[in-house]
Amino acid sequence: MRYRKWKDFFLPPKGWTIIGELKTKQGDVWSLLQILSEFVQGFDLLSELGPSVTVFGSSRFTPENPYYRKAYETGYLLGKEGYAVVTGGGPGIMEAANRGAFEAGAESVGLQIDIPEEVDKNPYLTKRLLFKHFFVRKAMLLRYALGYIIFPGGYGTFDELFEALTLMQTKKSYPFPILLFGSEYWKPLVEFMRRTMVEFGTISEDDLNFFQIVDSPEEAVETINRFVLEKSKLLPEEFNVNPKFRSFVKRLEQKYSAGEQK
Repeated sequence: MRYRKWKDFFLPPKGWTIIGELKTKQGDVWSLLQILSEFVQGFDLLSELGPSVTVFGSSRFTPENPYYRKAYETGYLLGKEGYAVVTGGGPGIMEAANRGAFEAGAESVGLQIDIPEEVDKNPYLTKRLLFKHFFVRKAMLLRYALGYIIFPGGYGTFDELFEALTLMQTKKSYPFPILLFGSEYWKPLVEFMRRTMVEFGTISEDDLNFFQIVDSPEEAVETINRFVLEKSKLLPEEFNVNPKFRSFVKRLEQKYSAGEQK
């Protein structure tokens, strides 16, 4: 008769280990299906949207904050120009930009994250999606936009900014305009990048050309308009096969042609 060692009593039977592994894999498969579902919903909504601009910024600013008012004006001008405005769908800067687009009669899209601080806090949306996974939401915020306007913000805003910069630096994304709104907020960061990151060799001087600072809604919209006019034929195929984008470019060409003739 074989006696079991004392430690054997503390080991789960072999079958239990297999069941545990299956449960773990089942959970991974379910997570994968959820992630895939979020990507599919995002692609379906945004690929049909037409020309759009994504606005990032702090969720903590109230309507009395000067940057809230600037974000509202920016969203309004973008909407009047014919752009859809896409944000993370939360309060603060996101609400301001969506509100401007909404009141201009344009598409106002919120890609919301499933956290209590943001969900259902922005009433100015014509379309919305709710995401469980931050990285899927971030990919959708960047995927179809013709430009990114980055207002002052916290960790999340910096994450989105550096994600966009990384994609362009590594040539995984076309170099769309990245506009840092508000020189008083962004200049210290740019100085750190120039005087520390470049000097240490962690980025190159050319990497600073992926963004520019703007201080007015008019300048932001004009910069994106000029980019679309100059680069429309060079943009990825998903833009030029969209009839809404092609008709938008024609309107811009007519507008600027008429302006030059005057």
